[in-house]
Amino acid sequence: MRALKIAGAAIVAVVVVIALLLVIGVPSGYLTAQIQERVERETGYKLAINGGAKVGLWPQLNIRLYDVTLQPPSDRDINRRFAASVIEADVTLASVWAGKPQITDLVIIRPVVNLPLQRERARDATSAAKPASGKSAADFSIEHISVTGGTIVFSNVRDRVERRIETVNADITIDADRKVVVTGSGRSSSSPLKFEIKAALPASPVERQNIPAEIKIDAPDLLPAQLTAKAEARLNGSVVMINSVTGALGDGAFNGWASVDLSSKPLVKLDLDFQRLTVAMSRSTDSSSAQPWSNATIDVNGLNYVDLQARISAAELKVGDARFTPAAIEANLTNGVLKAQVSNLGAYEGNASGDLTADVSTATPTYAMRADLTGVRALPLLSGLADFDKLDGKMQAKISVRSSGTSQRAIMSNMAGTAFVVFQDGAIKGLNVAQMIRSLTASTLSGWQEGAEKATDLSQLSASFRIDKGQAQTTDLNLVGPLVKMTGVGTIDLGTKQIGFRVEPKLVMTTEGQGRAGDPVGFGIPVMIEGPWGSPRIYPELQGILDNPEAGYAKLKEMGKGLFGPNGAGLGAAIGNLLGGQPGTGGGQGNAPGTGQAGKPNEPLGGQLGETIGNLIQQGLSGLGQSQGQGQGQSGARPGGQRSLTPTSPAEAPTQAAPAPAEPAAPAPPGDTTAQQDSQPMNEVLRQLFNR
Repeated sequence: MRALKIAGAAIVAVVVVIALLLVIGVPSGYLTAQIQERVERETGYKLAINGGAKVGLWPQLNIRLYDVTLQPPSDRDINRRFAASVIEADVTLASVWAGKPQITDLVIIRPVVNLPLQRERARDATSAAKPASGKSAADFSIEHISVTGGTIVFSNVRDRVERRIETVNADITIDADRKVVVTGSGRSSSSPLKFEIKAALPASPVERQNIPAEIKIDAPDLLPAQLTAKAEARLNGSVVMINSVTGALGDGAFNGWASVDLSSKPLVKLDLDFQRLTVAMSRSTDSSSAQPWSNATIDVNGLNYVDLQARISAAELKVGDARFTPAAIEANLTNGVLKAQVSNLGAYEGNASGDLTADVSTATPTYAMRADLTGVRALPLLSGLADFDKLDGKMQAKISVRSSGTSQRAIMSNMAGTAFVVFQDGAIKGLNVAQMIRSLTASTLSGWQEGAEKATDLSQLSASFRIDKGQAQTTDLNLVGPLVKMTGVGTIDLGTKQIGFRVEPKLVMTTEGQGRAGDPVGFGIPVMIEGPWGSPRIYPELQGILDNPEAGYAKLKEMGKGLFGPNGAGLGAAIGNLLGGQPGTGGGQGNAPGTGQAGKPNEPLGGQLGETIGNLIQQGLSGLGQSQGQGQGQSGARPGGQRSLTPTSPAEAPTQAAPAPAEPAAPAPPGDTTAQQDSQPMNEVLRQLFNR
């Protein structure tokens, strides 16, 4: 009787234990060692279950592992591993009894995959460790896998480089026909990423068998449009070969092939032919000429950790808003040195060629670029690439520059090399250069005086630049147009977007153009262009005339043969008084004020402009002439050693009589009063420029 009671109690205890196991699972810490040994034997990787394991029996067999890490046995770098907070698998009991486990659901929570970045390829690279012995894929199956909150870390400890793809969520389904569908999302820095992959797995072993696959990727910050592609992939050891590639990037279809060698540092090879390839360019909402170059670091360090051999061709290449047809690009990236070459690029009725070298293997990357453009329409090219719509015409350019730096400003400030550009048979849009020159007789200009209705036709605009430390200097600026001609020298500061030019403009008196009766006539005064290149200050350089009025008058008189009437008559009356003579001296014909040649009133650029400049000089120096009459002796010397404005000997002024020492200068004719009033704005300019 007592034995029956003991047996009954034992049965009840077993039932209770079984019931508890079915409800709360089996505390299976003692199984951990066996699980680790089995995984290493089957896969060749070392498994560590740091948080223990639990096995549940109801409603189906459930295995849960906590704080799991997986890595090759020979790998001592703890960063080169797989880790997960929880791995949970649901397995049907019937499949376990049959010896072919069927995993209905595999859940991986907060996994972290660490992938090493290598700067150099290993010469004797070997593939990843293979399992010592393994089960056939037919011995088990998985129906569904879900990944939640995953992270992929690319790192190089020695270089202190780390890149992350975070918040990776993926859903993987595998049907009975071994068709795999993978959908998921992630985020790299602030860039979102969505992907979808479909593939049909062949029977095991899959190596050296074609795997049809389809891929779809949405990465707005990395790709200009959605990428879709179909291909046949094949595994050949550590090399993934991707053949029969067809797809589209946005609305641009492409085809070709690719391969990736993953034995050590990735080596990517590809050959793709696009119908249309678009390369997006960021555009600022603010005026690019008004904003300084950015000091933000340009991160190109990732080019050190992948090698590339690529050939890309396109029937149409779109860069920003610029279009090139056709285009062929060859690129080679080895050990952090990228070399890209473009030849016979069709560009707006012309062609272009060039090459780019970027060496990012050092802390401060270096760049070199060479470009050669011939017969290219300037307006659509410059407008599409740089939002610059001020120049039109056939453009020829030869550019060879080099630089270094980690930001836009550093690269522009370190620029060195040469550049030569020519624009022919076109126009300067939005600017009327001749009108600007005329306006300088009344006031200093701030900015380029732009207007949508303005334009300057040009036969040729050319300049060559020698660039050193971001300073582009030219000594041969030359503008030739039907109504204007201009030469000059100057410097462009590429780093600060500042310019400083001294130009000598000439105007044509007739619309018949240059080379006829109205050949260009000198403006007489050089023009300075200084300040930000988007809105410089433009003003006449009058210092030379004020320092040497006799030479200035001679120059203006010679110029006046076409600009101020016959023999400079429009200027003679004003300057003759200043030099001690009477109106009409100095070789003029005595035309009435305000008239040009043959007495015609307001001849274009004629007497009115002559009187303006004449009165400008007269007013700028009248104070000096009066002080001379009041404070000088018979010798004509002025206090402070300043030059006398009157001739000191008959040889110097054979046709003019010297005024009495104490007698003030003769009053200007009545008609000059208006001209003096008209030139008041220029007086203000003189006061500001020369403090007179």
